[in-house]
Amino acid sequence: MSTARTARTGAAHRLAALVEDALGGPLPVRLRAWDGSETGPADGPVVVVRSRRALRRLLWQPGELGLAQAYVTGELDVDGDLADGLRRMWAATRERRLRPPRLSLADRARAAGTAVRLGALGPRPATPASQARLRGGLHTRSRDRAAISHHYDLSNDFYRLLLDETMAYSCGVWADEYTDADAADAQRAKLELICRKLGLTVGSRLLDIGCGWGSLTLYAAERHKAKVTAVTLAEEQAAHVREQVRERGLEDRVEVVCQDYRDITSGGYDAVSTIEMGEHVGDAEYPAFTAALHRMVRPGGRVLVQQMSRGRNAPGGGAFIEAYIAPDMHMRPLGETVQLLEDAGLEVRHVESLREHYVRTVTAWERTLEERWDEFVALVGKETARVWRLYLVGGALAFEQRRMGVDQILSVRPTAEGVSGMPATPGEWYERLDRP
Repeated sequence: MSTARTARTGAAHRLAALVEDALGGPLPVRLRAWDGSETGPADGPVVVVRSRRALRRLLWQPGELGLAQAYVTGELDVDGDLADGLRRMWAATRERRLRPPRLSLADRARAAGTAVRLGALGPRPATPASQARLRGGLHTRSRDRAAISHHYDLSNDFYRLLLDETMAYSCGVWADEYTDADAADAQRAKLELICRKLGLTVGSRLLDIGCGWGSLTLYAAERHKAKVTAVTLAEEQAAHVREQVRERGLEDRVEVVCQDYRDITSGGYDAVSTIEMGEHVGDAEYPAFTAALHRMVRPGGRVLVQQMSRGRNAPGGGAFIEAYIAPDMHMRPLGETVQLLEDAGLEVRHVESLREHYVRTVTAWERTLEERWDEFVALVGKETARVWRLYLVGGALAFEQRRMGVDQILSVRPTAEGVSGMPATPGEWYERLDRP
């Protein structure tokens, strides 16, 4: 078959017609099919459809989730810069205002005919092994434990490889002079900022809900001599924190508890922190969560919530994130979270956006993934490594484009007389933050 003939009738040409019908506009990226045919813009990344199975997935599961399934299995790939490819797709939907049109019966019949000619019809492909499979009612204790385990119990070795020496899996605070190689410095600056905002002093009682691998817990105990109760649902995380507590001789300052926040009965803490854990609480459950924060902190004590948010009309996590990374997560606009905290009786005193900081944080993690790709594949398999590549690249882009944000929200529980105990100005929080 001649090159010209292939260009007109190859699989890429037929696929492009389907995609453009679905998008309601021209292809924003180049497309290459399994038969070697190509079409679309000549510059930039190339979306490679390696097999008919990728198309079959989209027939069975249209939209973001079907595309993600095809990507993580390697049936769909990007030749070139993945971030550039995703950026072009978002630009097309935003600037060209591409929207899927209402397809008539004739349109659907034509699409089905194209699928038949491409040999894409067939039984539904198996769900990728890396996709979460949760059972039970939404945000029951057992389901929440399974959701947390899916993400955080991947393995401590995986997170040691991905993260810096602090093992902080949350947004850092990047001073202007930091480079991408200074990820650990950015995390230590974040931890110091949190401790300053919470007003920790020697002997302060801190409750760290969703403590992760203990970055804040260990920092507060070592640097500020606080007494910390660290709470997590993830067994792997709890084991790591306990090991670090023993190695650093902090047994008299740190207690590690593996339990649901709803089962915490103690109170009277001087400070409570919850760092990027609130996204897992659930929408209907969040008022009870904020009420628990109010109950756990003493009058005059402070609560710091660092939490991801979404714009009023932005998708937030999306189908891929919820299926592969953080099942059952919920993000809301920042203002709604502030209102929920105040409804619980807390007084919000300071709100700080770290959105641009998260772009740099996630980009540093993604660079580590790419530089040590073979090690990650050997540790968790190629499919899971591809899940994380898509997650990190897409996440950085979401923060860059303001579809997602992350904020530190500091609140206090005022005394009965209305005393907050807050400083008149918070300027000292940022003094020499790059050298905590």
